[in-house]
Amino acid sequence: MSRAKSGRARTAPGGGAGAARSGDSYLPEHGNGGYRVTHYDLELTYRPNTGRLSGRARISAVAEPVAERGAEPGAELVTAPGAAGEALSGFSLDLGAFRVDGVLVDGARAARYTHRGDKLRIRPARPLPAGAPFTVEVRYVGVPRPVKTRHWGDLGWEQLEDGALVAGQPIGAPSWFPCNDHPADKASYRIEVTAPSPYAVVAPGTLDSRTVSASTTTWVYEHPAPMSTYLATVQIGLYDLVELTDAAVSAVPQRAAVPPRLRDRFDHDFARQPRMMAAFEDLFGPYPFDEYAVVVTDDELEVPVEAQTLSIFGANHVDGHRGCERLVAHELAHQWFGNSLTVADWRHIWLNEGFAKYAEWLWSEASGGVPAAAIAARTRARLADQPQDLLVADPGMPRMFDDRVYQRGALTLHALRTVLGDDTFFAVLREWTATYRHATVTTEEFTALARRRAAQPLDALFTAWLHAPRLPELPGPS
Repeated sequence: MSRAKSGRARTAPGGGAGAARSGDSYLPEHGNGGYRVTHYDLELTYRPNTGRLSGRARISAVAEPVAERGAEPGAELVTAPGAAGEALSGFSLDLGAFRVDGVLVDGARAARYTHRGDKLRIRPARPLPAGAPFTVEVRYVGVPRPVKTRHWGDLGWEQLEDGALVAGQPIGAPSWFPCNDHPADKASYRIEVTAPSPYAVVAPGTLDSRTVSASTTTWVYEHPAPMSTYLATVQIGLYDLVELTDAAVSAVPQRAAVPPRLRDRFDHDFARQPRMMAAFEDLFGPYPFDEYAVVVTDDELEVPVEAQTLSIFGANHVDGHRGCERLVAHELAHQWFGNSLTVADWRHIWLNEGFAKYAEWLWSEASGGVPAAAIAARTRARLADQPQDLLVADPGMPRMFDDRVYQRGALTLHALRTVLGDDTFFAVLREWTATYRHATVTTEEFTALARRRAAQPLDALFTAWLHAPRLPELPGPS
């Protein structure tokens, strides 16, 4: 196996190179063109004492027809007879600062590759026919380094005092595995992690097996539902494994991983989660996955972390008084809004965060707390004193996670609920989650669905709340 000279992959005769860019309006450098991933099979070994991670990633993908393929800037695409038949001569994956020990394409074919600037560029021995499935296997090793960002701090794999966590949103996935790091490229996963036996490992999906050897345990999780790379995660720690399922309230299996010292506080703070699950299934439609888990780290976290089929909280989010129950609601709601329904482009982020924020208000209402209307009025009054220079439907990359996106997004939904009435509004939400289950979504698709359900025009409402910086007044009850 040889390494190609560094630099951009060039187009081979009779084929085209996939772009090392995604075309995302906010984060185009993350993600890649020329193919789509269908499955990730990850085998990881982690040593908490040194922080060393060794991995084998086997990625199943399909080469895209040329009409759907992005081109590397400056690359020459040579089209064979029939444009849709062009072969893929090269492609790239996002991967952080690991040592790459080998790349195979389709099992036995050693591929040329370069690894620079968090891009692993691969040139298979033969071009890949358009529309054909292929596999790429990458072996790599190193101490994972978080992805450093200007606006959101360090993202991805983080070594804890005793274990590790992954906080991937929005671009942290390459800190621990090679991937096509864009939310619209969703795939199924198998995640196998070997760690010292005292440690518990939690990952998305269902625990398929746990095999104990002399000093290590291998945990295997299977997740057949499509998942974006930023929602993949691994949590490793000295945890008690806890059952939260309450079949009398909700049939969804629920589990948790909790440090022993926090168990009593956790039992109180998360006791109402099965009721929360039942309430959200009534409001949003069936829970979209096979089960749900929460992890409480023994370290403090600034905010909880969203992942698919599980949520991660810090020790500071468990106080024994349900002081952070709104965050429990927020992260659970993301299983519908963000995880099952995933933004097609990061500019649509309000479809994740505005919906999850509104779910906090809905849980307050459903659990006998402050009604959503009162929270909305309070929130609008507070926002009126803040700068009004943000478009909810297109806040700009630096302000993707600005609190006003969350708050104004929730207010947009409350305004829509007020105009439509509860029956129609919640019918819209249930149709939204059913129509786009495990798919990608845009603002335009949501507003179009709401318009179809409404008895009155909604153009002025959506223009004011989503596409204008000035904060509108909340509509009065009809």
